[in-house]
Amino acid sequence: MKKLALLSLVALAGMANAATYEIDPFHTNARFAIDHFKTSTNVGGVYGLTGEMEFDKAKRTGKIDIELPLANLQSSSKEFTEHLLSADLFDAEKYPTMRFESTKFNYTGKGKVRKLSSVDGNLTLLGQTHPVRLHANKFNCYDSPMAKTEVCGGDFSTTIDRTKWGMDYLVNVGMAKNVRIDIQVEAAKK
Repeated sequence: MKKLALLSLVALAGMANAATYEIDPFHTNARFAIDHFKTSTNVGGVYGLTGEMEFDKAKRTGKIDIELPLANLQSSSKEFTEHLLSADLFDAEKYPTMRFESTKFNYTGKGKVRKLSSVDGNLTLLGQTHPVRLHANKFNCYDSPMAKTEVCGGDFSTTIDRTKWGMDYLVNVGMAKNVRIDIQVEAAKK
């Protein structure tokens, strides 16, 4: 009986360390950059992202689920944004959202210098899901004086081959297929 009680306390203590955080749509976005025929770089971004993150600082585990609404896509002009949303590229009418769901938080270092190095997960775009690794450029948690709760977040980046998701517009005539993605995420503890 004592052993069962001890195991229950250990399980409860482990659960007490895990926390759920709500993605802050005002401080979370995904920006992209793609080479335009080796002359310039086209850029844009999706803003107002939503979702949740679970994070256990003690165990260094977590998961994140973020939805990217293509209705919030912006670029350098109204015309370019409309083209990005068209069936040539994001096909937003048929696929109005993109999604990233993590599968693993990865760390480097030991002890107090152990830090988040990357997040593995699956990116769903154009109805197809493929694995990606987001590299953590920085990640931190702090007590927010504005939100009145703990906030965790960071800057992440990756480069994807857009053709894996079937986005192959103009690749056959020299347009780049690799797209750099930079993601800023902040999430407030519930």
